Amino acid sequence: MKQLPKIAFLLTALLLLGFYEGKAQKKKSEKTRVLVTSDGEIDDQCSIVRFLFYVNEWDVEGIITSSSQYHAHDHNWPGDDWIDPYLDAYAKDYPNLVKHDPDYPTPAFLRERTLLGNVKTEGEMTEITPGSELIVKVLLDETDDRPIWIQAWGGTNTLARALKSIEESHPEKMEYVAEKMRLYLIWEQDATYQEYIRPHWGKYNIPTIISDQFEAIAYRWAKVQPKTMQPYFEGPWMKANILENHGALASLYPAMDNGDFRSEGDSPAFLHTIPTGLRSLESPNYGGWGGRFVKIRENTWLDSVPVSGYEYPEGRWYGSNGWGRASLREGTNTTAEERNTYFKPMWRWSDAMQNDFAARADWSVKSYADANHPPVVRTKSKLNPTAKPGEIIKLSVAGSKDPDGDQLSYDWYVHTEPSTLPNAGELVKLTNSDQAQASFVVPQGSGTIHIICAVTDNGSPALTRYSRVIVSVKAN
Repeated sequence: MKQLPKIAFLLTALLLLGFYEGKAQKKKSEKTRVLVTSDGEIDDQCSIVRFLFYVNEWDVEGIITSSSQYHAHDHNWPGDDWIDPYLDAYAKDYPNLVKHDPDYPTPAFLRERTLLGNVKTEGEMTEITPGSELIVKVLLDETDDRPIWIQAWGGTNTLARALKSIEESHPEKMEYVAEKMRLYLIWEQDATYQEYIRPHWGKYNIPTIISDQFEAIAYRWAKVQPKTMQPYFEGPWMKANILENHGALASLYPAMDNGDFRSEGDSPAFLHTIPTGLRSLESPNYGGWGGRFVKIRENTWLDSVPVSGYEYPEGRWYGSNGWGRASLREGTNTTAEERNTYFKPMWRWSDAMQNDFAARADWSVKSYADANHPPVVRTKSKLNPTAKPGEIIKLSVAGSKDPDGDQLSYDWYVHTEPSTLPNAGELVKLTNSDQAQASFVVPQGSGTIHIICAVTDNGSPALTRYSRVIVSVKAN
């Protein structure tokens, strides 16, 4: 083949480099930014295993060890370096994981962003720490305006220290910083959110989720998960799909002695950000693998309590007063139906969530051809159509494909909880609900109808992704 002149070769190479860099930048810009703070409790250790299997899905800005009411230097501390074995295991699995997705970050990348925060005592936010400094750096970086989901698996004290540093040194940047922040708190595991963050930063209405329904996959999961879902958390399933013969990272998963799922009370904070197609990042009210929430005050979202006249506490939402936690204590006067409704936003996805976890564990040890990968859902219909009663809404995910060539099945249904059109679940009659293309006649009334299509492959384990169409109905 005739060689290109040197200058032409260089120009061609530069153009190609620009093309691929442009693609990479575009792909990165579509990713969600996440930053984790964790107190290292044993269920955090369970959660970090699952988290590391999903780090290809996000731009990970930091993994910071913090403290909480349960864990700090002065009580029940797992060690400043508790996460190191998990990062070492990730490094062992990394060569195989990148065969399934080259977006898995290198072990060195993750280690650079894994730092120690404020850990000496519960709620300590006086000391400036490497972890708090990283948060400050990320939030003040004006080269990247994308929102960042900051997750508190433990207390909020390291985040509070970072925000106080910004308030003290860059008060003119507070509004800019607040616009970038999205918070997902697993309870309020120290007082710093109420005592510092809310009073000093509340005026900016930072979107904040504070979860209590995480109990569905925490230590008391057997009291919450329906009987149909419990096999996905029991020893035989866990051993076959996670614990045994699934690489270095999965082998460190701290399950119960009999193999039963122990607790991942912190996982909903990042499950909320996995791009499943449920559009959960658009509103905490929509619902997804990380739960579903209702706006209680300011821009703060808590769990929906299924009790008429219930009054939420004005301050902390945590173990002492969270409705779900209280409902599982001895002597509770809550009913099984109320508990089932309260935790449904989490447990309704348990089978899909666990199967997805199993597939990720397979990626540690199997070739691409021998493992399963989730369907790619393409929605051809409008995502947010407006319609009048009597109109026909056509729904289509006909462009969906499976990367492994598996057959796909379809399940269209009304997601009733976020729908605001009264009795939407009863009034909407879907035609061809088990096909790639479905339809329905818009019923009488006004409000929104959330229609979900679950697209599932026939691989092993079967994997599901979704399309959510939100129809706004305006009566004549």
